[in-house]
Amino acid sequence: MTSVGCTNNQPGSTVKNKTGSWRTFKPISDREKCVECFNCYIFCPEGCIDTEFNIDYDYCKGCGICKNECPVNAIEMEIDE
Repeated sequence: MTSVGCTNNQPGSTVKNKTGSWRTFKPISDREKCVECFNCYIFCPEGCIDTEFNIDYDYCKGCGICKNECPVNAIEMEIDE
């Protein structure tokens, strides 16, 4: 019998695994353009954007959903070096 899947034996251990190094593109927000609609905060799948629109680059994977959901193009994606 073959099993597929995994278990997490340590609750809260995802905080230890910073995933920002997986990123190819990095979101850069322009606070001058931001209208504080909270779309980036709401749609970020990793919860990397706080209510003051700061991006936690330790965990941001650079998926670009925040850029796609921003109605005023206040977020640009740049190559992360």
